[in-house]
Amino acid sequence: MELSLPGLVMLQMLCLATGYPTGAPTGACEDMMPRHTGVLPQPSPAPYTLLVNTGTFQPGKAITVTISGPEYRGVLLEARTYGSTNAIGSWQLPPPDTKFLECTGNPQGAITHSNINLKADSTAYSWIPPNSTSPVYFMATVAQQRAVFWVNVRSAALTRGKPASLGLATGASAEMSKEKPVLLLGICFLMILVLA
Repeated sequence: MELSLPGLVMLQMLCLATGYPTGAPTGACEDMMPRHTGVLPQPSPAPYTLLVNTGTFQPGKAITVTISGPEYRGVLLEARTYGSTNAIGSWQLPPPDTKFLECTGNPQGAITHSNINLKADSTAYSWIPPNSTSPVYFMATVAQQRAVFWVNVRSAALTRGKPASLGLATGASAEMSKEKPVLLLGICFLMILVLA
């Protein structure tokens, strides 16, 4: 089948108009804009909320992120620190209908959709924090359909927490340090009795 020049031009325009059904382009990493030709983000507040399973993070310990709200077809999800547009940390195995997107040289720096199947708040994304002391937050662009999407959907900020094991060890050491003088006095007293 041969296409005429007008047919070829129409096919190219149709492809441009459809957006990115198999995921956001890497050019969207910084400004989170999906690059849907001729379409602007919704000006209304987003009907979506980014929910996180914790208020603190520890390097290497997984954090779960979900997008609460109506079902959606497209997504671009990153973790960032304030004042930077770099995607930080590493996303774990992408849930069904999503995939990794390389951002800022990080092969697992973002998650995006791999098709336009509906996704819901039961879709859980797992992220591994880097060794950072700066607060982090999650940022998303969420698309219900090609022409209806919201950018800059943000989570609450997470601060770096202290490892639980360190707190327990410190507490245990404090208790032991209180007990050592008593133990030492008891041993001295027994030695005096034995030697006397």
